Amino acid sequence: MTSHYSSSEIEAFLDEALDADKMAAIESSLREDKELLGQVAEVISRRDAGIHSLGEIWRRHRVSCPSREDLGSYLLEVLPGPQQLYLRFHLETVGCRMCQANLEDLQLQQAGGDQGRQARRKRYFESSAGYLRRDD
Repeated sequence: MTSHYSSSEIEAFLDEALDADKMAAIESSLREDKELLGQVAEVISRRDAGIHSLGEIWRRHRVSCPSREDLGSYLLEVLPGPQQLYLRFHLETVGCRMCQANLEDLQLQQAGGDQGRQARRKRYFESSAGYLRRDD
């Protein structure tokens, strides 16, 4: 059985940087394809030896990923046009799972709005209630 995955796909698989369907496909292939298993072992060995490709370093350090602040600005649609377009491309076309998860978290926070703040205040108060003294 011949592997049809490139080294960069295997590196992205090891970094969990592929979409879920591609991750599952490689995982399934690994169970049956000894050549693919050898390729994965070779990539891991190369990493352990300190040899890295430019693409691998780029993915591992998430060089193209925006900051959480930029994602918040994207969500509010207040970024300059080209930056807004790049973030849409990064999230929708590239499909960066880390940034998608970060954006989803920001959306949940935004949807919680005032209710979330009230719940946090209540938890803070309840957690510190035993430390408050009553002045008689």
